[in-house]
Amino acid sequence: MKVALDTNVVLDLLLDRAPHADHAAQVFAQIESGLLAGCVCATTVTTIHYVAEKAVGDTAARQLLAQLLSLVEVAPVTRPVVEIALDSSMADFEDAVLAHAAAMSGAEAVITRNGRDFQGGPLRVYSPTQWLAA
Repeated sequence: MKVALDTNVVLDLLLDRAPHADHAAQVFAQIESGLLAGCVCATTVTTIHYVAEKAVGDTAARQLLAQLLSLVEVAPVTRPVVEIALDSSMADFEDAVLAHAAAMSGAEAVITRNGRDFQGGPLRVYSPTQWLAA
């Protein structure tokens, strides 16, 4: 199964944000071991760099992104993705773009700490805790 990883889950892991980093690491361990396929939205990549650069500097942020990209696919943001997101019933446009890009890339679920933002979207929604318990 392929899952989309919301930006907050990726940042939890990469920046070791307590208390969420442990669950994010367990999700990524499933990806690393091949039990799960993961993807991130193209917009997530730029957001991660922006946030990580502020925390650890440009060089380290780029190294974190390289590590991330060795594990996951990138769901492209295309005009059709944006148009579908604009018409989506999802309240948060940025999350609608992420969800629809991931769905068009074959993801079946999203792992996020902001589940309400993904309600009404094309993917099943799990928190990291819910995913690990399933």
